[in-house]
Amino acid sequence: MSNVYSWDGLEVTRKETRESRSILKGSTTHLEYFETHATTLYPGKRPHGKHTHEADEELILVRQGQIRITTEKTSKVIGPGGIAFILPGEEHGLENVGDSNAIYYIMKFRSKAPMDTKRSVEAGGTMLIDRAELDFKAHEKGGRWNYFDRPTASCSDFEMHATRLKAGVNSHPPHIHVQEEILLMLEGEATMHIDGKEFKTSVGDVIFLDANVPHGITNTGNVPCEYFAFQWK
Repeated sequence: MSNVYSWDGLEVTRKETRESRSILKGSTTHLEYFETHATTLYPGKRPHGKHTHEADEELILVRQGQIRITTEKTSKVIGPGGIAFILPGEEHGLENVGDSNAIYYIMKFRSKAPMDTKRSVEAGGTMLIDRAELDFKAHEKGGRWNYFDRPTASCSDFEMHATRLKAGVNSHPPHIHVQEEILLMLEGEATMHIDGKEFKTSVGDVIFLDANVPHGITNTGNVPCEYFAFQWK
């Protein structure tokens, strides 16, 4: 299942308030159900009314624009690089409050193991995080923003960060780990190395990496690239 899903190659479904792009749907090594899709939401619009997902956790990732996300307990505007993590069964909705199109990605998932919502609540519950709230930690290859590293209802551990990688730099040699991983390109260009093959990637592309598959990423552009990276087990 490891692959690069190119933004330019995704089929577009147009509706009155938005454009939708389906990316992934199925099961994985650790997850009974996993779905990823992207929405381009027009200014001032909502994709639908408030709703819940009783059996699934949901992660919302903002690539472009200003999205107001409202849950049972709070409401917050999240800009580019912001995320929302929603507990199973929690009512939520969103709206494009900017004056241009907003683009965001949705991940919905549930584990093959029994869901443990109590564990997720004790670890912090639903989270709304704008990138401006996070410290950028610079290092010799670029730097990163750390979002969270915690248990969820589906996962014993779910870790997420965003990386800025300098031009011409390799993040690290190809490696493997038991965790499954997703990368989402936010800026620039890169080459993804997956199990001995190379894939060109650019803004909007999604990379899924199955457990124990050798992989690495190199910035092959002339400017820094940025990408979300999150992994779970």
